[in-house]
Parts: sequence; structure tokens; C-alpha cells
Amino acid sequence: MSQGWTSDTPPFHEGELRIQERAGVRERTEIQGLRVIRDHLPDQHREFYENLPFLLLGSVDKEGRPWASLVAGPTGFIESPDADHIQLNTRPLPGDPLNETLREDTHLGVLGIEPATRRRNRFNGKAANVQEEGFDIRVDQSFGNCPKFIQTRDVTYVAPSGSASKPAVRDASLSDSDVLRTIITADTFFIATAYSDGSRSAAMGADVSHRGGKPGFVRIADENSILFPDFVGNNHFNTLGNIELNPRAGLLFIDFENNGLIYMTGKAKTIWDGPDLERFKGAKRLTKITPSKIIATQNTLPLRFEFGDYSPFLSKTGSW
Repeated sequence: MSQGWTSDTPPFHEGELRIQERAGVRERTEIQGLRVIRDHLPDQHREFYENLPFLLLGSVDKEGRPWASLVAGPTGFIESPDADHIQLNTRPLPGDPLNETLREDTHLGVLGIEPATRRRNRFNGKAANVQEEGFDIRVDQSFGNCPKFIQTRDVTYVAPSGSASKPAVRDASLSDSDVLRTIITADTFFIATAYSDGSRSAAMGADVSHRGGKPGFVRIADENSILFPDFVGNNHFNTLGNIELNPRAGLLFIDFENNGLIYMTGKAKTIWDGPDLERFKGAKRLTKITPSKIIATQNTLPLRFEFGDYSPFLSKTGSW
């Protein structure tokens, strides 16, 4: 059951194909996609997800805005009873937009990442059996990702206790000092995008992806927007393909100091050339995000991260 793509519909939508064409990789990516993309979870992926203490999710709110989210729990909170879906025995964190977007049949992008080993796998699907104690996700597409640009970190789940500091959730902006600090010192963040033409193609829906770089790789472009580079990846261009047809994105930054998260959503634009791109060594393209809404939380994240080392692939990028 580990064969590649067997559906009659292609694994990529028109936006992804356009970006692959512009990048000069369409033909070989199509061959690769048919080989590595599946409509189910291979056994090794099922085992991988079941051992994670957190999971990244991408979803879209009722206004059409993508959001990147994080759900967490003790090891075992994710179960995979079969190759077609996973069960999450947890609920969204306080302040997470997933509290509003999670409904029956919600399109979800899913990223499982194990920072200590730099392993990651992705799939997209739909929410099912949404209840107070948790929810399921049915698989539409799944595939593995390479370890590029992932910084190693040991991650520990910390169960909430009565002595824990009270969670705080507030609307924020790029000018807020804690938001600014988290963004400009980040070496990791996550980006959610989405596109659907209304068809039932498995290539449609939401996506969430990892982005990593040396601290400073996310820059404040001006008082209203941020810039970050797009390095060489798997050439699927799920993120940029979605932006090509639906120029919106949601970003998630981890605020390690305050055990919180910075959520933002807004307009997205791909920059293919120009002086800004030239200032990012190793970048193939840039993405510019102009946030329309930012949410900052503190003491909402039941995880503790201990930094290990930077990705060796970052030696080929600039120091910013």
C-alpha cells in the first residue's frame, strides 16, 4: 500500500504547475510527485505521527484568511487507527484561530516535524468527528519532506498545572516589541496557504509548511510588511502555488521567551527579482507578507524547546 499517486486526477493544481514551470522544474517534479505523493499514510508515517508531542495545522477562516496553528499533547495524543486518517486527542490552544476554523469537513494542511532528528512529513485532508475531546483528519494527499533548514531542538510536553501562569491573548501589530523581537530573531516559523476551485480534487485545500534560516532571515520590510527568502526545496511549490492563485497566507512564530505564539494572516506576494532578492544570499525568491491581523499569546504553549544546532544547509546562505 506504499505505492505512489494512483488517482486519475493530477497531484498538483494549476498554481503549483505554473510556479514549477517558471522555476524550470515542472517535468521532473511531475515525475517525482507521481512517485512520492500518496492518498494514504505509509506505516512509517503513521508511526512517526503517533510519537510526536505537537502538530502544525493550516486552515482557513470564514473570511477566507489562512491561519497556521499548533496543537500539542503528551506522546500518544495522536493515533492512526488506519492508513486513511489520524485521531487527535486534544483541542486548539487558547487564542488559536483553529478554535473558530475547526469544523466538520474543514480543509486542513498537516505538518509533523521532529526537530531533534530533522524529520518531517506532511499531508492534507479534512476534519471529521469534531468533538470537545478531539477530532479526526481524513487523508487526501501525503508525502515526506527533506530535512533542509530545520534547526535541531529537543521538545518536551509540559502538562498544564494549577500553578502555571495564566494564559494571555491579545490583538497585536508589527510595532509591538515582543512581536518584533520574536520575528527578527526567528530561525523557524510556519506558513499556511490554501486554494480551492470548488472541485473535489485532492490537490485542493489547505497547506502548512516549515521555513527555516539563520536569525534575521525574516526582515521587517516596512511598518506594514515582512520579507523572507525561499530557498531550494522539494520543488512541489505547494506554498507558492497556492499564493499564485490565492495571494493570502498565515504565519506562526513561536515565542520561546513567553511560552506563547504569534499568529498572523494577511496578503502574500512572491518576488522573483530585484534589489531585495539580491540582498538574500542563497535565496531563489522572496515572499512578502502584509498582515491584516496579528494575535499574540503568552503562557498558552505546553511545550518547552531546548536548542541544539543550526541546519548545515545554512552554510550556503547569508548571514543577516
